[in-house]
Amino acid sequence: MLFNSPVFIFAFLPITFFVYFWLNHKRLSEAAKAFLVVASLFFYGWWNPAYLPLILVSMVFNFTIGSYLSKNFGNANLKKQISPKTLLIIGICGNVALLGYFKYADFFILNTNFIFGTEFEFLKLTLPLAISFFTFQQIAYLVDSYKGETKEYDFLSYALFVSFFPQLIAGPIVHHKEMMPQFAKIRNKVKNYNNILLGLFIFSMGLFKKVVIADTFAVYATQGFDKMEVLEFITAWQTSLSYTFQLYFDFSGYCDMAIGAALLFNIRLPINFNSPYKATDIQDFWRRWHITLGRFLRDYIYIPLGGNRGGLYQTCLNLLATFLIGGIWHGAGWTFVFWGFLHGIALVIHRLWSLTKIKLPKILAWIITFNFVNFAWVFFRANSFEDALKVLKGMVGLNGVDFSIIQIFINETYTHTKTMLFYNILTFVLILVFKNSLVFAQNKNNLYYALYFSFLFFISTYFMLMGKYSEFIYFNF
Repeated sequence: MLFNSPVFIFAFLPITFFVYFWLNHKRLSEAAKAFLVVASLFFYGWWNPAYLPLILVSMVFNFTIGSYLSKNFGNANLKKQISPKTLLIIGICGNVALLGYFKYADFFILNTNFIFGTEFEFLKLTLPLAISFFTFQQIAYLVDSYKGETKEYDFLSYALFVSFFPQLIAGPIVHHKEMMPQFAKIRNKVKNYNNILLGLFIFSMGLFKKVVIADTFAVYATQGFDKMEVLEFITAWQTSLSYTFQLYFDFSGYCDMAIGAALLFNIRLPINFNSPYKATDIQDFWRRWHITLGRFLRDYIYIPLGGNRGGLYQTCLNLLATFLIGGIWHGAGWTFVFWGFLHGIALVIHRLWSLTKIKLPKILAWIITFNFVNFAWVFFRANSFEDALKVLKGMVGLNGVDFSIIQIFINETYTHTKTMLFYNILTFVLILVFKNSLVFAQNKNNLYYALYFSFLFFISTYFMLMGKYSEFIYFNF
């Protein structure tokens, strides 16, 4: 079920909201919690009910191991039982194996056939929705349980932690300590009208970003990447920037809608997106883009590898390895691996450059950072290296430049180009000058919220009812 679909906005969300708080009003808090779990699983199963058993088995598996690890933290009398470390390894391997089977099996078969000349048949498995997100979230839970950082919760609470529908499909990747205590608070079981208004405001901003801005750029990005065989200079830059902006507003829109929907239930999700295209270096970019994924990669991969504790050479290797893993997490393809490699190399260069203590002018630093990110997104979007090179060749002028572009302001033939130029300029203004939605949300004027929400929601609903809505990009990961 899509956040940006009429069935979610006008049926699922209001029904779930009213039933949940009605049950809490009747002091049936456990029933309310159970209802929210069932509603979240219904939301998940809307896509493909066949994968509901998968997420349920995954939750039971991880809850069982996590509970054991939490109960036996610091227990020295486990000589005749399985050790916590061994159980943790089993748990992590089980999660990785599940993810690997469904997401990477055909990728492994493809490369095996290529290298060894074999002819193994592809499994052609459909990727279960959200498997990358709920797998990482539960791995984090197991590690935290092993460290003694979790408390004992019943399975129903754990199921809600994993399946809570605003963050289930595409994040943010949350910790148990961020979510479970919120569901347990008595005051969160009562409707909070300030949270409701704020949640609707943030949700409507995300909806506008997705259906009005991101889906508009998607048309031009798809045209360039998938339908045109040769791209000249101007068209290639239009194509790359269209995807760069599409991904920005698509993911930013999802994050806003997730935060807004959760606020209706008095749950505050962690910030996952903070104006990343304002970044002036690649490290700053990753502090702003998909913040909870970056946190996971840092805490559960980079630091366990040794972080920056093993000297400069080892630090650079750890950075590169971490982002190679981050790349393959996004998708089963060498273009994703190469995208992760590019970001890993960029972070290594940033680390080495920082040792020189030389600071670039802010504008120059921004230009370098933005253009690198835009360049790397080409590999992230392309279906193959050939498609990526097609766009990059155009961007560096190898396919020529259409100098007749000078006529765009006087010749109606170039209406399309003028439109794209206007969109690009306007978008740069939006992402660089305007405050992001979460900063806007700090305004305490309820009338402001109501008016802004009404305006954005009206426009977005018009686009939806015209059939102009699509799934989020991160649903594919």
